[in-house]
Amino acid sequence: MAATTDAAAPAAGPELRITRLLDAPRALVFTVWTKPEHVVRWLGPKGFSAPSCTMDLRPGGAWRACIRSPAGTERWMQGVYREITAPERLVFTFAWEDERGEPGHQTLVTVTFAEQDGRTLFTLHQAPFESVESRDAHQGGWSECFDRLEESLASL
Repeated sequence: MAATTDAAAPAAGPELRITRLLDAPRALVFTVWTKPEHVVRWLGPKGFSAPSCTMDLRPGGAWRACIRSPAGTERWMQGVYREITAPERLVFTFAWEDERGEPGHQTLVTVTFAEQDGRTLFTLHQAPFESVESRDAHQGGWSECFDRLEESLASL
């Protein structure tokens, strides 16, 4: 199930938009975004693992995940679900945690899933970022996550 399109050009200013066409049905793509046992298979850049992911998938419900680098460094992230419209749309907050487990700068992530001839066109929008550098770092991280997402979908 390889992707046929990957458009990841950063938008002007402190926001990010990534669109990708996946060779998988929309319901399956939505599932791999909303079930922790699937998210841990693709969350994090290439070479990273995701040893922990918890999700209370409801508006107002919290999520929290950890990614671990090949060197063993862990980074925790967290947020709250704002909107869940299965299998069309997810809206949630995103913040990296500091060393005390406190959330840092918060962004809002909106992911839409559109059926397209048995495939799924999904778009991620994330904003506002504190800087262009932060936005670009997230663009690189998400793009590698989505490469891993494609691999995960191919094995289902």
